Amino acid sequence: MRQDRHLQRDFFVADILDASPKDDIASMEHPLFALRAGDKRVRQYARNGVTVTIKPGFDGCATIHDKDVWIYCISQLVEAMNRGREGIGRTVRFVAYDFLVTTNRRTDGDSYKRLGDALSRLRETTIETNIETKNQRERRGFGLIDSWAVIEKSPFDDRMVAVEVTLPDWLYRSVEARHVLTINRDYFRLRKPLDRRIYELARKHCGVQPKWHVTVKTLHEKSGSADVLRNFRGAIKGLAESGELPDYRMTFDADTDAITFYQKTGKKGAMAQIRDVLAKVGGKAEEKPCR
Repeated sequence: MRQDRHLQRDFFVADILDASPKDDIASMEHPLFALRAGDKRVRQYARNGVTVTIKPGFDGCATIHDKDVWIYCISQLVEAMNRGREGIGRTVRFVAYDFLVTTNRRTDGDSYKRLGDALSRLRETTIETNIETKNQRERRGFGLIDSWAVIEKSPFDDRMVAVEVTLPDWLYRSVEARHVLTINRDYFRLRKPLDRRIYELARKHCGVQPKWHVTVKTLHEKSGSADVLRNFRGAIKGLAESGELPDYRMTFDADTDAITFYQKTGKKGAMAQIRDVLAKVGGKAEEKPCR
């Protein structure tokens, strides 16, 4: 009797414990996820020919903390592709405990319930957009996940043990095309939603460059924040002063109302910051009248 050594599955088992965190570039660039829990607004965003409409479900829009499910699944899929695994698809089965530990969550009963709530919001939140993925641009509407199910429950309580999530085709095309970026594991230690969103934008736009300069007004628009500009500016200044953003130093320039992000690692970021400081000091010296 012939033995089938490679059983065909219609799901991918996410079991790589050392997968590097990955985020997809499209959702790093555009504010698909809410920064406030319970946000039931229909949000619209348009920039450089890209339009996005986000419609909430019964419990509001999926939040940037709910996005951890996306990041976890993307990370597992990309690492499996890099290792040459077979049977990879957009339905991902994972152990809930592994997800909680990887994303720096507690592992108590409430955390399992919160995961279930996050999956519900991801399923109910719908997106209509023309963002291009894998060289395909079309007007498309989709849920942030197509479906989810609890595959296994604990025999002792109601905690979910194994979960299955089907990602939208739009997102899976990004994964297939490797339109992703590695993010710092300390991203999961950022509790404030805005801090997470600012990190995403810095990682996307700074990339391997030593710095990224952006006005507060533009950063406000890109972030998707519902705060008025004055309050947003105060939060950004606070984040810059705290130095808590992974990978980047932030400086606020009140004269231009702008933020510059400098890479923390390597010498290029530090040198770029020194040059900017010297240029600003030199410019002020030139403006000072002679006596």
